Amino acid sequence: MPRRSALMLAVAARCGALVPRARPLRPLTTLAESAAPAEERRERVLSGVQPTGTLHLGNYLGAIRQWVQFQDDYDSFFCVVDLHAITAPHNPKLLQQETLDAAALYIAAGIDPEKSPIFVQSHVTAHAELCWLLNCMTPINWLERMIQYKEKKQKQGENVGVGLFDYPVLMAADILLYQAGLVPVGEDQRQHLELTRDIARRFHDLYCKRKKRVFREPKALIVKEGARVMSLTDGRAKMSKSAELDNSRINLNDDPATIARKIKKCKSDEFTGLEWDNPDRPEATNLLNIYQAVTGMERDAILAEVGDLSWGGFKPRLADAVVAHLEPIQLKYAEVKEDKAYLSGVLKSGAERADETATRTLDAAKAAMGFAPRF
Repeated sequence: MPRRSALMLAVAARCGALVPRARPLRPLTTLAESAAPAEERRERVLSGVQPTGTLHLGNYLGAIRQWVQFQDDYDSFFCVVDLHAITAPHNPKLLQQETLDAAALYIAAGIDPEKSPIFVQSHVTAHAELCWLLNCMTPINWLERMIQYKEKKQKQGENVGVGLFDYPVLMAADILLYQAGLVPVGEDQRQHLELTRDIARRFHDLYCKRKKRVFREPKALIVKEGARVMSLTDGRAKMSKSAELDNSRINLNDDPATIARKIKKCKSDEFTGLEWDNPDRPEATNLLNIYQAVTGMERDAILAEVGDLSWGGFKPRLADAVVAHLEPIQLKYAEVKEDKAYLSGVLKSGAERADETATRTLDAAKAAMGFAPRF
């Protein structure tokens, strides 16, 4: 649902690998962009996470930390995608607070709202409106092929909502509204990004044959190293907010004692020593990946340091490294949450800046489809 940009405060600690700087060729100028000021035209990146549940180490290492890095290289927008959060059963009493908590974590992780707008998806109504317009021209069979829908439908059962089936179209609307050239996504979201490109092409084929294009076709910005943090209870499953066992993940607001307890109890194996990339040892690979991500050390240096250790010797060292890495984020997070006026001001300003860009694209899309202009 895609940071050298904004979603996490400049974390001290030794960082892992940076996202490649290579940029794809720029597509043709779109109708919505033609009216944009020149300073807005550097490559744009859009990213966001769902606010349901607590953001965890996988969200941070796999996405948010890269977003912080994006800020200096791209024109970045960061949103809390609360409309996506309700595609599965949710607790209405928690959604508002979880939304604000996610935004606070963005700032705590190093995203600077002065550089990059931070906003709540539902505060910019163009998301829902463009989604409806795209719904009316997106073939149903395109959505039926979505792998994540099939998997989540099995979990939710017969009472699955239409929103779960349709959320890839909402994701497409999110991306297309901001003329994003690059979207940071994991491998599991690549299919949705391809759908976004297909929807943009179909829209242009239907409504822009003799007009300027309305949308920019985005490309994936895949983080190759450390992009996937796996569950602490199953090294073959992705760390997830929706997993029933809280011990399967390290939440960004877990205290040091909780982090140490979870790592101590996490699944390991009977092999001697530690190693990467042994298909029979997914837990070893996962925990070494986490250690590398929070220390910034090279693989050879890590193996020289801990390769001969037992699990009992390695786990406390890993716990200390994770605690040290998260400490500055947690301190800043507590500070931002305490200052409610500051956080609400950040989200209000971010929504206003996002709405300006999104409305320009929405109006161009409606004009292409033949809607009467507002009077």
